[in-house]
Amino acid sequence: MATESSESEEEGKIRGGNDKLIVDDDLREMGKNAAWSVSSCKPGNGVNTLRDENLETYWQSDGLQPHLINIQFQKKVRLQLVALYVDFKLDESYTPSKISVRAGDGFHNLKEVKSVELVKPSGWVSISLSGADPRETFVNTFMLQIAMLSNHLNGRDTHIRQIKVYGPRPNPIPRQPFQFTSTEFITYSTLR
Repeated sequence: MATESSESEEEGKIRGGNDKLIVDDDLREMGKNAAWSVSSCKPGNGVNTLRDENLETYWQSDGLQPHLINIQFQKKVRLQLVALYVDFKLDESYTPSKISVRAGDGFHNLKEVKSVELVKPSGWVSISLSGADPRETFVNTFMLQIAMLSNHLNGRDTHIRQIKVYGPRPNPIPRQPFQFTSTEFITYSTLR
């Protein structure tokens, strides 16, 4: 899970944000394995700006809310964390204030996993997908949908500068309870 230094999450509210994205070593970025689409966009501010690693560019929606970002995977994946870069100081009324994260097998059966309220965020905001039960540490899904339900100052369109999606790093050795990370350790991981 990500470190939440300047965030305080109380009843689904997230305040602030982090200048740098801090993620645990046991998580890996899964967005590169997905097909990304959006409900709408202004010309020049399309879905490619969500993944270009540039905090100066942004996706801008165009039209009525809710604004949707769809992330579809070819096979079922485990997802644990969604990180968004939003900046209230630069984007003001374009900054989302209420976000719903939904998961499912496709558009036909999406269910809300998490709903959060952002209070003037500036920087990376981490949304954990783990449930209330400690055994629910991730979501197993083909599709993730991020819905911007409302904006600050009753804004209409939304700006999102970056999105990253993280899942647990797989164990390199199947049915092995230990995580052997170096080549030398892996050679001694089995008994003859």
